[in-house]
Amino acid sequence: MGLTKKRKVADTKVDDKKFYSLAEASSLVKEVNCTKFDSSVDLHIRLGVDPKKADQAVRGTVTLPHGTGKTKKVLVLCTPEKEEEARNAGADFVGLDDFIKKIEGGWTDIDVIVATPSVMPKIGKLGKVLGPRNLMPNPKTGTVTNDVSAAVKDVKAGKVAFKVDKAGIVHASIGRVSFSPEKLSENSQELLNALIKAKPSTAKGTYLKSVFMASTMSPAIAVDTKVLIH
Repeated sequence: MGLTKKRKVADTKVDDKKFYSLAEASSLVKEVNCTKFDSSVDLHIRLGVDPKKADQAVRGTVTLPHGTGKTKKVLVLCTPEKEEEARNAGADFVGLDDFIKKIEGGWTDIDVIVATPSVMPKIGKLGKVLGPRNLMPNPKTGTVTNDVSAAVKDVKAGKVAFKVDKAGIVHASIGRVSFSPEKLSENSQELLNALIKAKPSTAKGTYLKSVFMASTMSPAIAVDTKVLIH
């Protein structure tokens, strides 16, 4: 059965006029998965904010209770005296100048970069490469810190960063298709709670405009936002 046939069957299972509860969506997303591999399950959340305004550029971090199902590759950019601490915490890559050169050459085979404040002036020039990939270390997401051990352990334990894009949408992974519906639902709720807490005081009107859950290459499922705000 080809992917297009599977996709057609999947499309018939999702009522695009219906808003599903988180629990219903978390079960349905497993049923309509079209891939043979363990796809990522993502939430796409449209917020009622103007990302062009600095005070409405929603960003932050959340630790998902069940992790994302993906072991994240962490690079720690630091001075030599911090290297052992970073390695002991489970960092995949540790160093400074060699990695800056590699990144300047286009290497970005990592998921998260943690940096100590003292090396940030050196990393600033990497903005063109790291910025578009959301890899730039930032104090707001806990990735610019002297406590590199805690930062690395948090990432490995399922801490994810979220950031609203230019269109006002937050895209975040909340697990894999192999997760139970309960785990997907609990991870989703944790992310949404974090977004609600991060609501800017200047945001007017409806904040959670729409929430969709989808796995890779599968139909998107609309989630009922009215029951999420609590």
